Amino acid sequence: MSNELLEIKDLYVNAEEKEILKGIDLKINKGEIHVIMGPNGSGKTTTANAILNNPAYKKQSGSITFDGTDITNLSTDEIARKGVFMSFQLPEEIPGVSVTNFLKYAKNKITGQPVKIFAFKEELKKYMEELNMNPKNMERSLNVGFSGGEKKKNEILQMLVLNPKLAILDETDSGLDVDAIKTVSKGISMFKNDDNAVLIITHNTKILHSLKVDYVHILVNGKIVKTGDAELAREIEENGYSKYK
Repeated sequence: MSNELLEIKDLYVNAEEKEILKGIDLKINKGEIHVIMGPNGSGKTTTANAILNNPAYKKQSGSITFDGTDITNLSTDEIARKGVFMSFQLPEEIPGVSVTNFLKYAKNKITGQPVKIFAFKEELKKYMEELNMNPKNMERSLNVGFSGGEKKKNEILQMLVLNPKLAILDETDSGLDVDAIKTVSKGISMFKNDDNAVLIITHNTKILHSLKVDYVHILVNGKIVKTGDAELAREIEENGYSKYK
């Protein structure tokens, strides 16, 4: 059985008629943590949205294979059901829908199985305690009135509950203080195992300090210009991206 989980081949993507990705190649195996770093506007978020086939991002050519299936042209919900999860830079607020009900509905849609509410609430409570979240937030409307840190922790909670094969974290560390970043890193470590993978998109290396990262990719002007290990992230932290532009 193949250990390969995601393969992107020669992917070109436009957004609003502008070419953003210019021939991306990326391969992620099960059990790995990959990081995409790059300056603002380099195409990091476009890469994440292209994997989920967000219709605002138009694929011009290339292909994306996930767990042995070509997902290039599948709908976003089909891709999610196959096991791809994405956290957002700016999580949506949904008034009138509690955290519990949102996650219960999402898990039902992903698994196709009924969710036993009492056991589900106990699972939520356990994860929330691990993430230093107030258990009372279970009954609050999703992200409404939550602080920035609470919203980002809520994204990690969703990842743990839905347990995807691939978790894409798009600048989940953005705007977080040191303690919140440690909590997010802890959640990633709780999630990570030999059968899944994580793709972290960031321009800040702090979230990587307590994680064992397998590969770091530097994305500049729509192209991956350098791939290395965690040492490459440390180089960027010290020297920035100037040598790669």
